[in-house]
Amino acid sequence: MEQKEAEKTQQDLLRTINQLYKLVVLLFITILIMPAAYYFMHDLDKIFESKDKAELPYETGDVEEPTDKEEGYWMPPSLLSIENKDHKELVAYGKELITNTAVYLGPKGSVAQISNGLNCQNCHLDAGTKVYGNNYGSVAATYPKMRARSGTMENIFKRVNDCFERSLNGTALDTNSKEMLAIKAYIEFLGTDVPKGEKVKGSGLKELAYLDRAASPDLGKEVYAAKCQSCHKADGSGMLKPEGNAYQYPPLWGDHSYNDAAGLYRLSNFAKYAKYNMPLGADHRHPQLSDEEAWDLAAFVNSQPRPHKATPSDWPDVSKKPIDHPFGPYADAFSEQQHKYGPFKEMKK
Repeated sequence: MEQKEAEKTQQDLLRTINQLYKLVVLLFITILIMPAAYYFMHDLDKIFESKDKAELPYETGDVEEPTDKEEGYWMPPSLLSIENKDHKELVAYGKELITNTAVYLGPKGSVAQISNGLNCQNCHLDAGTKVYGNNYGSVAATYPKMRARSGTMENIFKRVNDCFERSLNGTALDTNSKEMLAIKAYIEFLGTDVPKGEKVKGSGLKELAYLDRAASPDLGKEVYAAKCQSCHKADGSGMLKPEGNAYQYPPLWGDHSYNDAAGLYRLSNFAKYAKYNMPLGADHRHPQLSDEEAWDLAAFVNSQPRPHKATPSDWPDVSKKPIDHPFGPYADAFSEQQHKYGPFKEMKK
């Protein structure tokens, strides 16, 4: 009797051990399978999600924005495409001069001291390559050309020296100097693939509609305080780099800013430039200023004191003056005040 009970107990124990073994095996298999099942289901969800999106007949908001290149905007060529070593070095030096003009040609310049401390790329962004950043994309293709401001045929040398004398409030570069030849070589290189006489998409500045009212320096002062002052300072004096020989953020008025003969002193040019390039990070796709803010900001900045340059030979044919040229005489009866601040729409009629 006792032997039978012992055998039964042993059988029950073996049965229990067998069940526990099966349970352990099942748990082990589950642990192995679960991650694979998770990733399989995750990928399956992505497949169906992509299929659903592809079948939607409307925009969902998460489609990637086309690039400037895909939309046909001018793109600068690469310096790596230049095979001649000497020419590549000259073009590279030209780019360096556009980028860091003040280091070489500013008040503490290592080559000469002939400008106010601004860099060419303060106006011609990203070394003259940014889409609608006042770039050089079409310069080589459109120069030499007749310019109404001077009433003469101008070449690239003349155009560059206009910037040195006006935007950089300095003196002209010797056209035979290494620096001028390098700048010219760089500008011509940027236009390598642009057909002669053609103005490519995205060059210069993007057009901006006129306001229905005059631009307001008072409203512009508020825009400046909110969106510009942190970099350019409350007094518009900008911010020098630690080395003290160039600006991190350029002065927008005062002794070291552009003079009143510069292109940016025209309200429309400043407004276009600011609208599609400022504050830092803005571009023609993602502006951070409204149209009114851009015009009012231009009115405020250009109402502040800056160097004066006498230009008695400018605009020999006054009928060709732009309507926002801030100084008379004019071929129409509108006041100098309206020519500077607007409203401009009625002047276009």
